[in-house]
Order: sequence, then C-alpha cells, then structure tokens
Amino acid sequence: MRDMTSNWSQCLGRLLRATGAGVIALSLVASGTALAGIANTRHNLSTTGPGGFVGVTAGTADICVFCHTPHAANLSVAAPLWNKQNSGATYTTFSTASSSTIDGTVLPVGSVSLACLSCHDGTQAMDNIINAPGSGGLTADGGGAAGLTTFTWDTAQTPPRVNAAGQMLPASVAMLGADLTNDHPIGIQYCGGGQTAALPGGACRDTDFRAPANATINSQLVWWIDTGTGGVGVRSKSDMILYTRAFAGVNGPSVECASCHDPHVEAGGVAGATFLRVSNAGSAVCLACHNK
Repeated sequence: MRDMTSNWSQCLGRLLRATGAGVIALSLVASGTALAGIANTRHNLSTTGPGGFVGVTAGTADICVFCHTPHAANLSVAAPLWNKQNSGATYTTFSTASSSTIDGTVLPVGSVSLACLSCHDGTQAMDNIINAPGSGGLTADGGGAAGLTTFTWDTAQTPPRVNAAGQMLPASVAMLGADLTNDHPIGIQYCGGGQTAALPGGACRDTDFRAPANATINSQLVWWIDTGTGGVGVRSKSDMILYTRAFAGVNGPSVECASCHDPHVEAGGVAGATFLRVSNAGSAVCLACHNK
C-alpha cells in the first residue's frame, strides 16, 4: 500500500488521461513537466518544498497528497480526485450590489473554486486530507477543521502565515477569508461579446468582454478565452479557462478561481509567483477577457 501511495502521482496521471478529465486547471501530473513545475512552487507544501513559504517541516515528502488522491476522493468538488473536504464556510461574494454594470448572473460559490477555497478561506487546515500517505491513512472527514495531527507546520515565518494546525492566517492576500467582496468575482456568468444566441448562455452578450472560444469535448460544450499562447482555437493550460455551470437552468461559461490561475505551474515557473496562466506584463491577464 505504501509503495502504491508514494508513487500515486503516476497512477493519477494515467487515470486523468484515461477518463479525459476536463478540468484543465487541475489536471495534475499529466506529464513529467507538470510534476517538476509544482515541486518548485508555493503549492509544494511537503518537506521537499522550495523553502521560505508555507509548508510542513515533518510529516510527508509527498507533494500531491495535499490536494489529490487516487482513491476515496471527495466527489462534491469539481476537481479531479480531490483529497480534501469542503471547508463548510458561508461565503459573501462580489455581486451586482458591488457594480451597476454587471450583466451576468452571479451564482453561489461552487465548481472548482470550492477546491481553491478549501485552503484559501483559512477556515480549515491545509492538512485536512481524506486519504493520507501510507497504509491505513483513510480519514473520512480529513480530520475536520483542525486537519490531521501527523504534520508539523512551519510557523516561524515573519509575519506568521500559518498556525500550528495548518490553517492560513491573514498575513498575505492569499488568505482570502469567507468575505470575497474585495476579490475578483467568481461564479459569475461570462458575457463576452460575439457569442450567438444559439449557444447556451449566448443571450448574455457584452462587448466590454472578448468573445470566448468554444468546442465540444467529451460530448460537453466548453468555453475558454484564447490568449494566443497555445494555438488559436485550441484550448490549452495558458488560456483563460471558463467553467461550465447552470445559469437559470441553462449551462454557460463561468469565471472561477482557476480561470486565471493554474495551481500547478505558474507563469515563468518561478517559486513564489502567483500561478497566473500567463504573465500579467502589460495587464495581459486582465486584457485577455476585458475589452479595454
């Protein structure tokens, strides 16, 4: 069991390729490049992390286990083989009350954004892990808000960014909390101009936003914003990914945390960067969607 778990990243990569998992933002270790990339980022919370960032000083050298598991995954989160429970927080989101120019519907927090917030809202430990490394590591609730007790977190940073239980502290903008009104909206319908009314969600069209590309993948209509870095008309990890959600009962493109952020390999591959899908030089991330 330990051998299987310690090498589970290879198994996970095969599973995702075999099932055609459509959540590109969280398609983990589909190649050696992706694995090498995440090892040198802030999302390597293991003892092998790059240092200087939040992580454990004892407990495991496994990188991927803090988010993914090959078995017993949480199916209530729209992320492949998710290894954490939802935090259970009640979120206050950026809504039409914050702006008179929002055209699209704003949904409650859901989709892949729940995966991000299971750490970044600070309400539960980052070692809330359903299936911990090694034999006998299955814990249905992941240890609850305090997480498991088998990890030692580095609390010596100045200012402190994590407590002894592994919960994020409000020392940096990465700890979003449950009040998301001062953050870019998520769960918001993407109303880019150029969509046709024949497309699901096509009645929502705003020329202040660029038209999304779309294609049918695994029998599902999906959307994204071409950044021109991965080939026009071909969805790639460096495009702004739009996630499918139901708006007034009709599926359409939604902006989520992982639309702009790739949690595995950030632009430039430099530890400590902000995991943006493309460099934001010249506001490239903003202008990919916003027609300004």
